[in-house]
Amino acid sequence: MAKPVLIIQLRPEDETADNEYQAFLRYGRLAPEQAARLRIERTGIPETLDLDQYSAIIVGGSPFDISTPEADKQPIQKRIEADFHRLLREVVARDFPFLGACSGNSLLGSFLGARISRRYGEPVGCFPVHLTEAGRADPLLAGLPDTIEVMLGHKEACDEVPPGATLLIRGEACPVQMFRVGQNVYATQFHPEGDPEGFITRIRAYRHHGYFEPHEAERLIEVVSEADTPHAREILRRFVARYIGKDQSAGEARNSIGG
Repeated sequence: MAKPVLIIQLRPEDETADNEYQAFLRYGRLAPEQAARLRIERTGIPETLDLDQYSAIIVGGSPFDISTPEADKQPIQKRIEADFHRLLREVVARDFPFLGACSGNSLLGSFLGARISRRYGEPVGCFPVHLTEAGRADPLLAGLPDTIEVMLGHKEACDEVPPGATLLIRGEACPVQMFRVGQNVYATQFHPEGDPEGFITRIRAYRHHGYFEPHEAERLIEVVSEADTPHAREILRRFVARYIGKDQSAGEARNSIGG
């Protein structure tokens, strides 16, 4: 049996976490037995986690912000950030296949030394972003239109391209929308798994989390209900197709760990 893709989630709410997980499976074209799920807001990242058991890692979003003052961070957030620092040290050193979306983007950017702040936050919605010259040559993006539509909504972002990284997609309101480290470590500020159903679920769950004014929720639901981002989802599909089942080193597959 081929090694599964490890899907790491940080969302505390069961409904948003389950919806996100199903979207990663659907648009990554992963069968349930091809994925391992780890909800680290419950368990943290086990120190015994063995990358040799997996084909690749996908990391989803969360309501936690790296730019929150340290004194205001919840204990679980501090643990998540410390665990990710340990995990990313190995991921980057090995150039292990990794795709971090939104929070995964901030965690990787911060690890690499980029400043994460609210300077380039963006409202919830569907927006155009633009491939760079390097992006047009990347295997995950080659052949896509120079401008694609993506779904996003975030309070913080990388202030600049992280040291040692290559910018693949730039935005107008938020310059760093996708970057790559080495040949196999990727991050997107937008949500490649995003679809109207998922964003409506998140709008309802996070209406009091500072992404927008609570009274704007119904208007935003109307806006995202018409969104269609096939090229963003194609990035996720290509990432999975490129790595699923490929040996990164010796190890046996596992179907699930953690929660």
